[in-house]
Amino acid sequence: MERTVVRCADGHVFSTASFPMQKAERLGPGRLVRCPRCTRLRSVVPVAAKEAVER
Repeated sequence: MERTVVRCADGHVFSTASFPMQKAERLGPGRLVRCPRCTRLRSVVPVAAKEAVER
């Protein structure tokens, strides 16, 4: 299963296996996923792997 690196609304960067409807461009990049750091449903957006490593 492919993993996606994402950033939540609070700035936490993590990877997730479930990034629902990733190909649905009309919905925009944000999705609701449970953040493992703040343990809440947060709006997340995908980040480039290079950008995630720099932080």
